[in-house]
Amino acid sequence: IVVDYGGANVAKPLHIGHLRPAIIGESLKRLYKYLGYNAIGDVHLGDWGLQMGLIIAELSERQPELPYFDPDFQGEYPKEAPFTVTDLEEIYPTASAKKSDPEFSHKAHQATLELQQGRRGYRALWQHIMNVSVADLRKNYDNLDVHFEKWLGESDADPYIPAMVEDMKARGIAVQSQGAWVIPVAQEGDKKEIPPCILVKSDGSSIYATTDLATLVQRMQDWNPDKVLYVTDKRQNLHFEQVFRAARKAGIVPPTTELEHVGFGTMNGKDGKPFKTRGGGVLRLETLISDMTDFVRAKVVENRIVGEDQVEDTTSKIAMAALKYGDLSNQPTKDYNFDMERFAAFEGNTGPYILYTIVRIKSILSRYGAWENLPIQEPANDFAKDLMLSVTKLGPTLEQALKTSSPNLVCAYIYELAGCVNKFYHETRILSEEDEKLKAGYIALIGLAKNILETCICILGFSAPEKM
Repeated sequence: IVVDYGGANVAKPLHIGHLRPAIIGESLKRLYKYLGYNAIGDVHLGDWGLQMGLIIAELSERQPELPYFDPDFQGEYPKEAPFTVTDLEEIYPTASAKKSDPEFSHKAHQATLELQQGRRGYRALWQHIMNVSVADLRKNYDNLDVHFEKWLGESDADPYIPAMVEDMKARGIAVQSQGAWVIPVAQEGDKKEIPPCILVKSDGSSIYATTDLATLVQRMQDWNPDKVLYVTDKRQNLHFEQVFRAARKAGIVPPTTELEHVGFGTMNGKDGKPFKTRGGGVLRLETLISDMTDFVRAKVVENRIVGEDQVEDTTSKIAMAALKYGDLSNQPTKDYNFDMERFAAFEGNTGPYILYTIVRIKSILSRYGAWENLPIQEPANDFAKDLMLSVTKLGPTLEQALKTSSPNLVCAYIYELAGCVNKFYHETRILSEEDEKLKAGYIALIGLAKNILETCICILGFSAPEKM
């Protein structure tokens, strides 16, 4: 199974729009792995498009003396990049704002074309951009506990494009239309119009669809997957419908390989409007994580939940649970409102509530002693029975979550299970039970519930602290 998620563009910082593809994709990949599939996560970087030409054009105006812009330069290019990641974060928006200037726009498009055609200086600059950006992206994804098996990008698909395009032209799969080459993908019975998939534009350049098709060529050659999942904004539904149909028509993927687009909705502010900074800009992802961490830290310190030496570890785990569960508990396709206070609450349908339940069970188990091999007894009361019935739903829940690509089903399940644990705890004397056999059965049952909760939060991408 190949899970294509993340989709970050190099030379730009991750912003809140990158949260959903990262954590939904990571949880689906972990779910596939847990259920025994060989799942490969590929970040599929945006590293080959116009943004590269924009940066190169802007740099050529700022530092025209750099050797990368001298077509006659034959020596070795510098090993050190002529910019930092902070510089890039200023250079790119500045260049992007100049796209409306016809002269600059032409220069950027020309730089993109020359980069893709292999101009030596531009390739060297591109490598600097990649090295600086990817190091920063890795750090930010690591902070989110999101890890990719493959760090491939659009540039890795580029070598497959020429042969693929020629083959499609030769076989009549691609046809000419107004100077461009397109693949007609409309089918009988379509309820809405599905326009042709553009393969090559009239100016000879390729677009996202071309790259996505070439990426499928590469994936089939390298891994021959049984399924490829794409986790992107649901507004790209039509794009993937066209790409999937084109891939089938051209025989890039066999009928046995499943192609699925997991389209997600928008994360809005508390007021239901698109999430913005106070200045009206797009919030950086690391700022969102930092704000959630600060908010949780204040609660941890105020309530003296742990000793000073454990504050940071406990805080980061609760903050990550609040952030991820707050997002993943929503159906992926639905828009949702981000509410820090609600997501970080220790009660209700929240990540911290799930963690609190796990920590409570751990505390009981540590006071009891060795419990791992104890047998579970028949239910002594209705609360034990409810908890047992909830435990049995793990398998069907995970299978259904995988079948429908819905991590929210895992969230709903562990919220129900945690509720059963807490009702059982409140209504049953566990450690003070005098019948040792009965007590051992209780301990075995809550120990099993703890293991299930920990398994599920690991699939969702977070973990529990020792104390709360």
